[in-house]
Amino acid sequence: MKLADVPHGSMRTCVIADREIVICHTREGVFALDNICTHAHARMCEGRLRATRLVCPLHGASFDIRDGRVLGPPAMIPLATHEVRVTDGIITVCLRSAREP
Repeated sequence: MKLADVPHGSMRTCVIADREIVICHTREGVFALDNICTHAHARMCEGRLRATRLVCPLHGASFDIRDGRVLGPPAMIPLATHEVRVTDGIITVCLRSAREP
């Protein structure tokens, strides 16, 4: 995906190896997380991105996009994060397995 396709303060989804991923671009950088909330199976891309906080559209659970940790209930399980590289304006994501933290 081109970096220009994800302006600062926005997010965009993609599917990699049958997994829905949300790419978030903030002042702190570009981050990739699983797109499905760990609480109630909602699509995170339909929620809100506030700085480094991603808020689920269904029940308001929130996660830190930098490491996936839960910032607000009702979620208790972090979102999986993935390694991101930006080279020559292209975003590359390296998926972690579903079992990796």
